[in-house]
Amino acid sequence: MALEVRTINDNYEKFKKDIYDYLNIDLNSYKERQMKRRIDSLIFKNGCSSYSEYFSKIKGNKSSLDQFMGYFTINVSEFFRNPAQWEVLENLLISEIVPKNQGISAVKIWSAACSTGEEPYSIAMLLDKNFPGKRFEIIATDIDNEILESAKLGIYDEKSVKNVKDEFKRKYLNRTDGGKYQVIDKIKKMVSFRNHDLIKDFYGRNYDLIVCRNVMIYFTEEAKLAIYKKFCSSLKSGGYLFIGSTEQIIKPVELGFKTENSFFYKKVVK
Repeated sequence: MALEVRTINDNYEKFKKDIYDYLNIDLNSYKERQMKRRIDSLIFKNGCSSYSEYFSKIKGNKSSLDQFMGYFTINVSEFFRNPAQWEVLENLLISEIVPKNQGISAVKIWSAACSTGEEPYSIAMLLDKNFPGKRFEIIATDIDNEILESAKLGIYDEKSVKNVKDEFKRKYLNRTDGGKYQVIDKIKKMVSFRNHDLIKDFYGRNYDLIVCRNVMIYFTEEAKLAIYKKFCSSLKSGGYLFIGSTEQIIKPVELGFKTENSFFYKKVVK
């Protein structure tokens, strides 16, 4: 017997417009089939039968709004995800990114779409290990304020820390009474968390490193291109962009990058 496939035949275009008007989030920049499937699932979980009914629930119920934002922002992360790539990053930090800033300003790093904070804290651990006492500016951003509050607490389960070396667990994580791990204050103080929408908000300038991993796969090709261009503009000449293991920049030279290593792109020095 074939499984029943439930779909919503309501006006999805109007739902997108309503979401934009209410939350200033542009769903047109996300791959429609993936996003629509996620939203349809939420509609059924909330006992709704249409986009209009679900939108009314989002507006009138904070828990439904928070649930939508959590689903919408696809919060999946862990410390040192794809460890071999983090070894490449550590070598770049030691050999190039930090040394070229000696005696100048603090090294400036942006962890974009940081989710629950594992990646910016991973960066902070690497920097503290290799450059103790040196000042760094690590900015971590996400569109979901609830997730950012969780990131600031810095409390994680066993699955999130599975790639953390024992040395780092002893030095940078404390065990809680509930058996979880909490990032120590020294590392938390190295990271500044802020709300930011990659589609519509202003990008900063003069970053030495931008980390944005496993997020671009959800955007349309047009949105990806615009984001990569803005990342390039935000980097210093010779700065690096570190992307996810399922992602690739097609024709990076046309955007002002050269491929330095798998998943690492360097802004062309002008």
